[in-house]
Amino acid sequence: MQTITEKLIGRKDGAIGWITFNNPQKRNAVSLEMHQALAFVLEEFARDASIRVVILKGAGDKAFVSGADIAEFKEKRATLEAIKVFDVTSNRAAKALRECPKPTIAMIRGYCMGGGLGTAVACDLRIASDDSRFGVPAAKLGVGYRFDRLKQLANLVGPSFTAEIFYTGRQFDAREALQMGLVNRVVPAAELEKFVLDYAAMIAGNAPLTIAAVKRSLIEMPKDPGERDLALCNKMVDDCFASHDYREGRTAFMEKRKPVFEGR
Repeated sequence: MQTITEKLIGRKDGAIGWITFNNPQKRNAVSLEMHQALAFVLEEFARDASIRVVILKGAGDKAFVSGADIAEFKEKRATLEAIKVFDVTSNRAAKALRECPKPTIAMIRGYCMGGGLGTAVACDLRIASDDSRFGVPAAKLGVGYRFDRLKQLANLVGPSFTAEIFYTGRQFDAREALQMGLVNRVVPAAELEKFVLDYAAMIAGNAPLTIAAVKRSLIEMPKDPGERDLALCNKMVDDCFASHDYREGRTAFMEKRKPVFEGR
């Protein structure tokens, strides 16, 4: 796979596409180049039919993503014009993640802060180690957050917890994150990778067309009713019932064996 920057690595391992934020010296803080690379890798994975699950992780054991690379702010986010350029790039990456047709899992260890929390929220599932920390320190930096980013978090944890996260700017531990509904599961740090791999294998073994249809509906759901592509959602459900995999699933059930799904 083509590499835009060594600070974000995409690789394929069987049915799993791995994305690693590889900036451990800065607790995997995300630069403009890393946003560009994230969009590119996700678009590549979306086109690869053999990839059934995408896992995002941070290099090392200190952080998933600690936020934006603040060292870049003076050069690349100092003026309104520069901020617009940055927003276009980061929004492309966010959209590629949010609308990735494959299930996405954020494997969170350590700090998951600011834009890192936004990245995790854009994933379908968030599985965290018990030593993880979460927060958005925007109010401590004077940073503004766009409506769509706030809405995505509020859709997940509700307006009240969103307000608490932003108003206080404090860090929340994994137990609090689980209580909010910010993460799906919390597991001991030593068990995190195995747990995530087991979950990914479970998902990869299921019918891809069914999962794709569910994901499309989940993508459309937060949109205003007039903007939802319900025709596409219904077509993808119809495609499931017309598929080889549907016949295979029924046959395997009757024969009391594990189905082998091919995504067709």
